[in-house]
Order: sequence, then structure tokens, then C-alpha cells
Amino acid sequence: MKSKILKCAVLAATLAFINCGDESSTSPTSDDISVNSSSSDAANFPNSKASSSSVSGELGGSGLDVSSSSGVDQPGSSADTPASSGDVAQGSSSSVADPWGDPCAASSQPNACGDDPKSSSGKAPAVSSSSEKAPSSSSAKVESSSSEKKVESSSSEAPAPKGIFLAEGKEEEKDLMKVVYKTNTGWDRAGILAYPEKLSDTQKHGIVVWGPGGGTEPGAYEGMIRRLASHGFVVIALKESPGDASQAIKALDWMDQQNKDSNSPLYGKLDMNTVGCSGHSMGGLESEQAVIKDKRVLTAFLNNSGDWNGAGANKVAKDRSIAILFGEVGMEKDNAKNDYNNAGVKAPACLIEMTGGPRNSEGGYGHGSGSWDGMAATVAWMRWHLGGETERKADFVGSSGKYIDGNIIGKQGKWKTQCKNF
Repeated sequence: MKSKILKCAVLAATLAFINCGDESSTSPTSDDISVNSSSSDAANFPNSKASSSSVSGELGGSGLDVSSSSGVDQPGSSADTPASSGDVAQGSSSSVADPWGDPCAASSQPNACGDDPKSSSGKAPAVSSSSEKAPSSSSAKVESSSSEKKVESSSSEAPAPKGIFLAEGKEEEKDLMKVVYKTNTGWDRAGILAYPEKLSDTQKHGIVVWGPGGGTEPGAYEGMIRRLASHGFVVIALKESPGDASQAIKALDWMDQQNKDSNSPLYGKLDMNTVGCSGHSMGGLESEQAVIKDKRVLTAFLNNSGDWNGAGANKVAKDRSIAILFGEVGMEKDNAKNDYNNAGVKAPACLIEMTGGPRNSEGGYGHGSGSWDGMAATVAWMRWHLGGETERKADFVGSSGKYIDGNIIGKQGKWKTQCKNF
């Protein structure tokens, strides 16, 4: 009997030992309990499947549903992938809109994309642990504003240059650009039109109206016309100069038509409010009357000219300007001086004399000097008064300067200039 009881006891002990071992192998570990608990810290499992699920899952509930894939964006899906390098950085909880169109922003799920487990921190954000904090919205705003700045800089365009187009270079004694030179054109098909071969795409071109001397064809001034056009101006030369601005005004009206005509090479290229008039002898008088009568004209440069009665420059408005050039022995000398010296002149004005000319039949610089030997002065004046090269003021106004007492470059002799009202 004792033997039987002993055997049973041994058997029972054996069975108990076996059962204890099985129970140990099937019992959940503390780690498993932590994963399935609503209070688990997903940041402790940055590389686990549970971690990626906790990052991508809905964060608004009482806990994480690790086993459910409903409404979860898996890493690598289109919802997790930024639209471009300009996206708001992953890991941001900011509500700032992504300027590149973050696909996560359009999701109906709150924080649908969540934070990328592959972020530089190497950890997913904590869900319920008070010791771990999600990225603050302020830091997210910094990143977002940075990306917005990139967008602005990439899409912004450089501002267009100011003022009218001028050829590069400052040497008015030289032609600077190739030009188109057309004859038998203009409102009466008897004038000349010249302009840069390559017109600007970013700036308008100023206009210069040229008036020929009495009885002289406009083609006789081809050098002056080409020189002005080569510096960026569009030049219209008149068939004749009656001296009352009638032809200059008609020429400007025709230029305005060209500027509005889509079939014209000058379409949209002209600044009709930046106009200068110049001319020789009677052409100078045409220019003087144009700056008096037409508001489009800002300045006039008279070559070997001047009002007969000394009563032209005194009618030029204060917001316009005028220059009167004469040769030391030119027949226009007295007219030029009388016009400039009129006490009623209120506009900025200069009187320019060419001295020390060659001893030819006239005995020095005469009636034709300004339009040929002195053409650089006209170009410099237009670049100053139309083109805004204000540094050229020192060449004309003052006690010493290029056109005040300087040499006539490329020719003999010197300039002698006086100015007022500047």
C-alpha cells in the first residue's frame, strides 16, 4: 500500500513539474504586455512593426490599434512620401499649409501621415508617455517658413531695368550698335527712320526727331542719324524743317501709330513720353518750337541755330531743357547768343560754342560745325536728358568739364560752354 502511495506521489510530482514548464513557455512576457497596452511608449520601438504602426496610425483615440490596418498609411506609401524636397519637414505637428501641396494635408484623418519613423532622430513620437514630447508647432513653423522662402525666391523674377534703353558704353564719339536705316519713310514717305538692329525686350526706346537745315536733304545728316540710333534711340528724320514744329509733331504722331501697330517692327518698343528734338539751322528752330508746343518732347538741342528775335528759349517750360550750339564764325552766332541770353529764359539751358576750328573758307568752326564735327555733344545731351545719365551733368554744367572747356575729341579746337537754371 505504501509502495502504491509513493508511486502516485512521484507521478503527481512529475506531472506538476511538466505542467509548470508548459505554463512558463506559453505565458505572455512583460514586453508583449507593453506592446498591447494602451499606455505603451512607441518611441521605445523605433524599428519594430508595432512602432511603424503606432506612428502611422490614428493618434486621436485613447490608444493605438496595433492590429488594425484601417485608416493607416504604411511607411513608403504615397501619403508618407513628401511631394518634393520643399515639403514641410516630417515630424512636424504644425498646421501650416505646405506650399508644395503636401498630400497629407488633404487627408480626412487627423494627422493621417503622422511622423516618419525614418526621421533624423531615429525615434517615432511618443503617444501616451508624458516624458516624451512631440515636436512643437513653433519649430515646425520655422521649417515651413524656410521652405516658403525657397518657393518665393525660385518663382520671383528680377525686376525690369528702369528708364529707356541705352547702348552699353559711354563714348558718344563712336557708333556703339548696328542700326537699321530706312529711307523714304515716315508720315509723308520722305523721311528717314533709324533704330538699333536689336531692339530691347525689357526696356522701351527713347525717340529723337531730327530736323534738316533749310534746303538740305535729311540724308545729308546720315552720320548724326546713325550715331544717335547706335546709342539706343529710335530716330525719325524729317523731310524738311519749316521751323514751327508742324513737321516734328506729325512725325511723332506717326511714331505713335508705329508703336501701336502690331505689324510694325517698333510695335510696343517706344516710350512716347521720352522724346528729344534736334536739328541743324532751320531744323534747330523746328526742335525749339517742338519742345515748346508738344508735351511729349522733353528737350531740344539746336545745332548752329537760334531764334532770330531771341524769343524762343524764353518760352520753354521750366520742366524742359534746351541747348544751343554755335560755331565761332557761324552765321547763326548772334541768334544763338540772343536766344540764350534772353532774361525771360527759365528752363535749364546751355550755350555751347565750338572754338579753334580749322582755318577753312569760314576761318574756323562755322555754320555746319555742330552736326558733323560736334555731333558727340548732341548724343551726350540726349543720353543725359532722355536716358537719365545724370553723371553727364558735370560735362556741361560747371567751371570745367568735357563740354565746358575740354578738347573736341577727334577734332581740333575746344568747347566753350555756359549754362543756367540747373
